[in-house]
Amino acid sequence: MSTAQTRRRFLTALSLAGAASLLGAPPLQSAEGRLETTTVRLVRFPGICIAPQYVAEEFLRGEGFTEIRYVDAGAAADLSVLVGRGDADFTLDFAAKAIQVIGNGGAVTLLGGVHVGCWELLANDEIHSVADLKGRRVGM
Repeated sequence: MSTAQTRRRFLTALSLAGAASLLGAPPLQSAEGRLETTTVRLVRFPGICIAPQYVAEEFLRGEGFTEIRYVDAGAAADLSVLVGRGDADFTLDFAAKAIQVIGNGGAVTLLGGVHVGCWELLANDEIHSVADLKGRRVGM
């Protein structure tokens, strides 16, 4: 039986991960030599969707990044466009948006797992998977 992911469960898990980092774990050691660049610019966005970037700061420092900057995107920003224009180095975004930016000539490299998604499907008892939606109307 799977349990639905709720905002409360997500924030609890995130808080536990943050608390674990305060317990004095030894600093992370980089597996390779010095980095070519030690500065990285991440997008700051007021949505919870990109929260993993904020948690990743300690890991980035462990890999050798010494200057981690946040580029303020604002609530209505198109995150992949900021990366495509060169205003930021990394962000989390929907793959379709990143592909659009690439199609318009933006310099974007997709690493993988670009966006875990914030979608939840609510349906009647006849719907058990996304495939069951074929030929039906869906409201968003």
